[in-house]
Amino acid sequence: MTNIRTGGRILVDNLLAQGCDRIFCVPGESYLAALDALHDTPQIDLVVCRQEGGVTYMAEADGKMTGRPGIAFVTRGPGATNASVGVHVAMQDSTPMILFVGDVARGDRDREGFQEVDFQTMFAPLSKWAARIDDAARIPEYVARAYSVAISGRPGPVVLALPEDMLRDEVEAIDRPRVERPIQVPCPQEIAAIGEKLRAAKRPVAIVGGAGWTRDGGAAFARFAEAWGLPVAVAFRRQDSVSNDCAVYAGNLGYGPNPKLVERVKAADLILVVGARLGEATTDGYTLVTPDHPGQTLIHIHPDPNELGRVYRTDQAMCVDMTVGLALETLEPPSPRPTAGEEAHREWLDWSTAQPRDIALDLGQAVMQMREALPADSIICNGAGNFSGWWHRYWRYAEQPSQLAPTNGSMGYGMPAGVAAALRLRDRQVVVVAGDGDFMMNGQELATAVRYGADMLILVIDNASYGTIRMHQEREYPARLSGTELVNPDFAALARAYGAWAETVERTEDFAQALARAQERSGVKLLHLKTDVENITANTTITALRERARSR
Repeated sequence: MTNIRTGGRILVDNLLAQGCDRIFCVPGESYLAALDALHDTPQIDLVVCRQEGGVTYMAEADGKMTGRPGIAFVTRGPGATNASVGVHVAMQDSTPMILFVGDVARGDRDREGFQEVDFQTMFAPLSKWAARIDDAARIPEYVARAYSVAISGRPGPVVLALPEDMLRDEVEAIDRPRVERPIQVPCPQEIAAIGEKLRAAKRPVAIVGGAGWTRDGGAAFARFAEAWGLPVAVAFRRQDSVSNDCAVYAGNLGYGPNPKLVERVKAADLILVVGARLGEATTDGYTLVTPDHPGQTLIHIHPDPNELGRVYRTDQAMCVDMTVGLALETLEPPSPRPTAGEEAHREWLDWSTAQPRDIALDLGQAVMQMREALPADSIICNGAGNFSGWWHRYWRYAEQPSQLAPTNGSMGYGMPAGVAAALRLRDRQVVVVAGDGDFMMNGQELATAVRYGADMLILVIDNASYGTIRMHQEREYPARLSGTELVNPDFAALARAYGAWAETVERTEDFAQALARAQERSGVKLLHLKTDVENITANTTITALRERARSR
């Protein structure tokens, strides 16, 4: 198709050609021509957010769920700097996303014009590719390349700057067809070699994670692991890579893992890593599995060749996507079938069953009650904070997508991610779990949730503290509080002001009934859970931290 169109129209037409059906934005005068084109494009749902960080968090979450780039639009300067937080999440979480930034006119560059920033320099270390489109006729080329870069290899974010005068230009352009991820077919000889190494191993363990998992891919890998009796651990905040009801699922690594799982990984003579990068959080600072891992054979399967051998000495590397389970299933399993996987699963079942604690509001029991009351495939969305540890430990995640959580530990993610999930998967139960500090970073997106008719449940865990930092503070400087205490609003009243239904819960025995009342209603529901900061994690207390610190 060739015809004379504005740059804004060409941009929107080429997003349509790539399958874009939703854009998250905060409007700006720098891309009015694109907004004007969207006025005549009902095929694309335009979701207007309240802060640019919420825009990119929502786009990142959308990319996690669909496997296609989540699309975000913001304006220059302050809009772009606010949006950068979501670009960083997308990079470290390996999520396909494209951020379009309205920019100063081409003739005004390098004058430090109004809100001018060199976006290619700014976003280069945060993204897979950052570029500027100066010629409207080349928009189809740039958009197609952006999609290709975002979804290929290790997925990630792309940032494209859009000079406002370029979007107004009227030119002839040739649209490009939909871009797909290149097919990565496993090598039969490499698959056979994995089988030989697994047969020779006495204590093998699998660690799975990273991007690109689907229900079919996760199910295929689970069948392979079950046939081989192979314990399957998941990387930090990748608990939906395989369904947790897999008979050899061994639990999650990262912060607060099962000590028995940690010992199992340390004792392993072979580690099969599928999709995960083995980052700092998953490996406890590169100590659980060390870069040279003496005495351990490391097989690393990853879709990006640049990740293979990047940090870890690799005994066998294979560049393939997360459909690799289908090929691994062809391997003849050992006989008799090893029992280590089922043993590891029993250890995880015990670890993930919360025992009652004598405290006013026991979050462990709250999660157990949620497991009874909510659908098994509910989508749990959270940002950063100690509060998330209760759900990471006690919730049982279904197949992907059922966990939306930033592996880069970004606060404020849960609320926007929940909005994206509620709009994308309207037949699923969406639960946002946020700490008080975490929620206040993007709580204004309650307005977005209400405006677009999101059906979602929000739990605000209020201990009047930046809990994670308080925990580290007590370890290093016991009883010397500085900068970690918070004074909070009435979160239930705040939610009602936005038009949501809300209640406050302060006792364990009241939680189940409040949850039931929330479930009876449609729309946005919020439960304000007031907890005691003394119970700083699911595993320890402030008092215990102080005692350990003082005994050193």
